[in-house]
This record gives sequence, C-alpha cells and structure tokens, in this order.
Amino acid sequence: MEISAAGRLEVRITAADVGKRVSVRCLSHAGVPGEKFTDTVGVLTSWDDGVLLITRKSGESVRVAESALVAGKVVPPAPARRRGPAASYEELARVAARAWPPVESERLGEWELRAAAGFTRRANSVLPLGDPGLPLDEALTAVRRWYGERGLPAYVQTATGAEGTQEPLCAELERRGWVREVTAEVWTGGLAPVADLAEGTGAVLSREVDEAWLARYRRGGVSEVALRVLAAGPSVWFATVPGADVDADAPAAIGRCVVDGRWASFAAVEVDPALRRRGLATVVMAALARRALDEGASAAWLQVEADNAGARALYAGMGFTAHHAYHHYREPGSAGSDR
Repeated sequence: MEISAAGRLEVRITAADVGKRVSVRCLSHAGVPGEKFTDTVGVLTSWDDGVLLITRKSGESVRVAESALVAGKVVPPAPARRRGPAASYEELARVAARAWPPVESERLGEWELRAAAGFTRRANSVLPLGDPGLPLDEALTAVRRWYGERGLPAYVQTATGAEGTQEPLCAELERRGWVREVTAEVWTGGLAPVADLAEGTGAVLSREVDEAWLARYRRGGVSEVALRVLAAGPSVWFATVPGADVDADAPAAIGRCVVDGRWASFAAVEVDPALRRRGLATVVMAALARRALDEGASAAWLQVEADNAGARALYAGMGFTAHHAYHHYREPGSAGSDR
C-alpha cells in the first residue's frame, strides 16, 4: 500500500488509471466498529458512478466502492514466472488456435470469428487479439449476426492473468450481459521431462483417429465436422493404450498431441474410469512427448479446467505451471454448447 511521509495510507489512483494493474485496500464494512481491511490486486477495468471494478488474475471481478477506499496505487505487471518456457499470451493464444482450428473463419478487423458446427467452444468462438475495427457494441452486433447465420450461439474467448491479456474486455462483456460460461487455464512446461516419465511402448501412436480412439473420446458419437477439427493442425498425433480385454468397447486410455514449431499441445487425455490412478495418462503423454521431441519441439502446453483437481495435480507433478486463465463468454439470452 502507498504510505505518505506522514505515515498515512493514501489513494494514488484515479479513473485515468483504468487498464492498469493496481493494488487497493478498502474497508470491509465501512462505518462498523472494529472494521477490517480487504486488499485486492488486479487490473482496474472501470471506475464509474463511484464504483471501481477490478479484475483479478483468475478472471474474478471485484467491485469496490470509492467511498470505502483507504489506499491504492498502480503496481508493475506480475513478475515473470521462473519455471517453464518463456512465452507471451499472444504466442500461446495463436498456437492454441492452430491446435483446434475451425472449419470456417472470417476476420473482423484483428478479431477472428471461428465456427465448426458447434464442436467445442474453442473452435466456435471469437479470438479477439487486437482491434475489431469497429466500436465494441457494433463489433459485438456483427459477431452475434455472424454466429446467428450459422445457427450457433456467439462466444468470445478472452484471457486474464498475464501481460497483454484482456481484463478490460471481460469487464465490458459482463457489463453488456454476456455470460462467462467456462473458466480454464493454460499451463506450460518443458517437454523433455514429460518424455522421461514413462518407459516402454504401452501407447500406440497414429496419424489417424480410429473408431477405438473415438469410442473412448466421446461415446455419444462424433460428427464429420468434429473429425475434421480433431485431425487438423500443423502435425497431429493420436495415442491409444489398448485395454487388457480385447473385447472391450474402448481402449484403456487415449490422448492427442499437436506439434507446432517449438510447442507441443496435449489434449483429449482420457482414461477408463475403472483404470485411473495407474499411470496410464502419464504413459500416453510420455509417448506423445517423445514423438514431439523427435519433431523438434521443446516446450509443451495444455488446458485444464479450474475445478479439475485430479488433472491439476497430475500436470503439476509433470512440471507444468499456470500461465494464464481463459474464459468463454456467451451472448445474452442464448443456450450454450456442451464443451
């Protein structure tokens, strides 16, 4: 907190600091005896009508009454992580987009509108890297029209928690009634340590996705569009660990990896519920990592939902750490998709 020469806490931020990272202290219960302080650090995304809106690294929005402010100051960006490969948010966002490519896309200024008949939010959402070339309300109207013409709900994918992420856009979407439907994180790590985690050839690798792999991925069936998305990307590999029972409906474990320059992405790592906690996910990822190393990759990334404690523990044990959070905002008044 900012302390003056006289030892008093001071508020040294104004509405002109919107868009900057700030640290504020406010009274938890103003006017109540024994009142306590609450500290908040995040991006100041608005300051209107006596209320500050601060977006934390997780994407959570905190409203602070101006009258409750005790101290506040602009603070430097969060220090760079000391573990894992160095990467900017924009680099990872573009690599992630290539790993889940849409079947059709269109530019709106520097925004990319993406659609794939509703298969995954990642391939059916706007990637807003830069300026749409229109005022925000006009841009969002164009977005809703474009997705409406395809019979899809409009989604905007945003990110928080790293330098160059989109906290102000998150706040503007929430102000307009867009619904944050999913929050997950992008984690990064070194590729070689993953490759060293499991020995042997328990996983079978293929360039083609077959019926066995699909049976484990989604038992409800996969559309032709979904197959196109799964098979697309710079260099795609599928891993399968066969089940012990040759008559089983699905393999014991599967995974997907996309190699893109120095990056390898891991996704669709799924294990038979009856066989979990036996190291099969590690076997899948190690096999894919070794192949990615052979193709010249050195770094890895993956996406994990905030409430998936098991996956987070697994990936942390492999050396992955969180890089940034990402969110999908759905247009007001529409039904969402399932993934």
